[in-house]
Amino acid sequence: MIRLLLSLIWFSFVLPNEISNSEKIVFQSANPFSFFHIITELDEQESQEVYGTLRIPLNVIDESLPLIIGVNGSKNWADHHLEYLKMYREIGFATFELHSFNSRNVESTVGEQISVTTAMMILDAYRALEVLSTDKRIDIDNIAITGWSLGGGVALYSAWEPLIDAINPKIRFKAHLAFYPPCLVDIEIKNFSDSPIHILIGELDDWVSADACAKLVNDLSKENIDIDITIYDNAHHGFDRLSTIKKEENGYALGDCYFKMRNDGALLMNIFDIPMTTPFRQNIALAMCAERGTTIRGNQKARNASFDFARSFMQFHLLR
Repeated sequence: MIRLLLSLIWFSFVLPNEISNSEKIVFQSANPFSFFHIITELDEQESQEVYGTLRIPLNVIDESLPLIIGVNGSKNWADHHLEYLKMYREIGFATFELHSFNSRNVESTVGEQISVTTAMMILDAYRALEVLSTDKRIDIDNIAITGWSLGGGVALYSAWEPLIDAINPKIRFKAHLAFYPPCLVDIEIKNFSDSPIHILIGELDDWVSADACAKLVNDLSKENIDIDITIYDNAHHGFDRLSTIKKEENGYALGDCYFKMRNDGALLMNIFDIPMTTPFRQNIALAMCAERGTTIRGNQKARNASFDFARSFMQFHLLR
């Protein structure tokens, strides 16, 4: 609780020269545990109030701007996430920090991945998009989503058409940039948005698998989906941080996990094809394939390259 309070205080004072251009946006979302619950039971989900922080570049007055929605990883918001968003504002984009964790009084999901799930965060992102698309300061035709790790999964799978159709088929992201997302699924319906998707991941990532992401990109490319991947040599999970090596003893190493996903969004256990639609079933499935103990390590070369790529990617897709 103390760390959570400190985190909230820190967010209140971060980037002081931009405080006058930040605005807390509150909206209604829900708590679907899995994609299955979005696709089949969305109207039955308990309502959840969520907020995020909209930031507009200082020098912009009465102008409709492209927007980038950022989504944090399992350890909540970190310095390097905010560095990307600051970079985007410096080149003329508005940004929105989605606070799915803090809205639910959750500090971290490392080692459990239950209290805030990818499904919840995807729904949050689209509910935020609905609200932000009515803001006259925002160019509704040029809104992208980006995220890291768990948030990378949000950025990636928010392009999956069955989810879009279930949430709101009238609104879409213009581009999806996913940093080291979990690509551990064989998707039954390979139907994704026409918007470009790009994955950035490290060769040595032991949280999620670069090989699994390469396979997913290859499989989806065969279906003429606009998706690509960059794999950074000798780079770990969190390569875009400034930190040296750090071990997360409780972190799930998912390299040996690979699940089928039905067309209704249910992930199936490796054995018996049991749908992982409850926290208990998900815990069993991860216990059978995932190990504990993962690595976070910054890599200056990969960090520099990823910032350069992110800048170019967003400029190319949002400013045309």
